[in-house]
Amino acid sequence: MSRWRPPAEKSTALVTAEGHARLKAELDDLWRVRRPEVVRALAAAAAEGDRSENAEYTYRKKQLGEIDRRVRYLSRRLQDLRVVDTRPSDPDAIYFGALLEVEDVASGDCARYRIVGPDETDAALGWISIDSPLARALLKKRVDDEVDVELPGGKRRFAVVAVDYPAD
Repeated sequence: MSRWRPPAEKSTALVTAEGHARLKAELDDLWRVRRPEVVRALAAAAAEGDRSENAEYTYRKKQLGEIDRRVRYLSRRLQDLRVVDTRPSDPDAIYFGALLEVEDVASGDCARYRIVGPDETDAALGWISIDSPLARALLKKRVDDEVDVELPGGKRRFAVVAVDYPAD
């Protein structure tokens, strides 16, 4: 069995203004606060002697690698992202940044979502990626439109109940 995996699909390079600010704040925090703390702790652990049996040293090396990996990713990603901070010309249809409410036709359950970029998804807030199957199916739909979506749990039918765009 090989370790080769096909390359991941390119994610959409869109982000909301608040998502962009959050990513920049995370990069700044990692670079100016967390990394120097870990480097100091790593130096202290290295000064303790034999590194081969030093669990603190091993842990700090891994932690520094994770921070550096995230810093590299954020540095590249922030250059590629396009901030979308304007409302669409047709605010009655679903586009990037939309706050929407959908109803599951079969069960009658309602759910609220916001379509955001892949870097700012948050299931607890109901923020779904524009690359998700549900968001892709809902793009350009309007209130009272119904759409069939193939989800991991099976095929479902949703009706659009409301569409709005937050005031930024």
